[in-house]
Amino acid sequence: MIASTTTALSAALRRAAWRLDRPLRVVAGGNASVPWTLLRVLDESVHEYELFMLNAPHGIPARPGVTYVTPFVGPGMRGAPGLSYLPARLSHVPALFRWSFVPDVVLVTVSPPRGGGEVSLGAEVNLLPAAIDVCRATGGLVVAESRADVPYTFGDSETTLADLDVVVSVAAPRAAARVAAPPDPDVELIGGHVASRISCGATLQLGIGTIPDAVVPRLAHLHGLGVWSEMVSDGILDLDDAGALDPQRQVVTSFAAGSPRLMAWLHENPRVRMLRTETVNDPGRIAANPAMTSVNTALSVDLFDQANASHIGSSLYSGFGGQCDFVVGAMSSPGGQSIMALRSWHPRAAVSSIVGLLEAPVTSFQHTAVVTEQGIAEICGWDSQAQAQHLIDEAAHPSIRDELWEEADGLGLGGLRRTGARALSPQA
Repeated sequence: MIASTTTALSAALRRAAWRLDRPLRVVAGGNASVPWTLLRVLDESVHEYELFMLNAPHGIPARPGVTYVTPFVGPGMRGAPGLSYLPARLSHVPALFRWSFVPDVVLVTVSPPRGGGEVSLGAEVNLLPAAIDVCRATGGLVVAESRADVPYTFGDSETTLADLDVVVSVAAPRAAARVAAPPDPDVELIGGHVASRISCGATLQLGIGTIPDAVVPRLAHLHGLGVWSEMVSDGILDLDDAGALDPQRQVVTSFAAGSPRLMAWLHENPRVRMLRTETVNDPGRIAANPAMTSVNTALSVDLFDQANASHIGSSLYSGFGGQCDFVVGAMSSPGGQSIMALRSWHPRAAVSSIVGLLEAPVTSFQHTAVVTEQGIAEICGWDSQAQAQHLIDEAAHPSIRDELWEEADGLGLGGLRRTGARALSPQA
């Protein structure tokens, strides 16, 4: 049904909760596609529920009776008491909806309907098709918030009004003003190092943030680039404007976050396919792309090239996300590479991002190279001692190198210490 007000939705949610002898299980769109009106009505209508979101932003319901569940913690859930964290790489999460968190309700945003009743999930596909499939199969409630700012995208994002139980039309929220941060010299250096490793015809996986933003402008002179990425942001507009993208290759992604101009570019763009996580994050499909180049970041990397992107000490910060999927896929691609890019030093915490041995959980390991503003530490094809030497000499901050050499000695990795010797790569 289509509800002209939220009254019918409120009644439907109360009925769904009343039938259960446990809290209502709700999956809602996250990232930059949160169904804010639906969440408000849910919170006003149901006293107790479990809320599953990916990378939830600030502003989601927060009160006693609301329990957060997620495999990837966003700022809206970070540090919340009672948070239920599901450690899983993103490609495995859809399976959890079949047995670990079977949703009673799914809340999504959709585009305005076309003449035949077709709508699109727009900029957020990701895990939502899997959640919707399970919810429908188990008799749950699928609810959509229809907004004019949601682009009509093609692929697994497409559905129809007939497949939705309730659709509420709401006004588009006012777009937040985007204030560009001044260029950071260290990040600009990292961007230059990463870009130097990317050639014409490569397939890119780039996320959102200052490092991808520093990489993309330096690729504008290339041609024939492809995109197979868990997400895209405004940087793809720069590549398209410059003619760097291969016009014969579809841009494949699972969700998007960015400016109104990015949403306008996505709208009815036949060159873009928004596909579900099971496809985009499948390491085998990732590996099938030519020269797949995955650029990720981490909180810290140790001398065994183990990266932690999820925890600060013992405190949960985010999660595995798709990093594992893309590292494995890129390393298996013909001509592919997995680049770990991060600052050598955390200025706020005043600690090195290159450490002797991780104390936090490992997110991914054994990349092609680790890049900081200090330089490029080559990893793939070098023995463990040479990897450690490269990380210390080429990636670590100079102020911490002596200390790292002492740790390397204790870990049995100090054999090349200060000798100037370089292990031979397989290509040498």
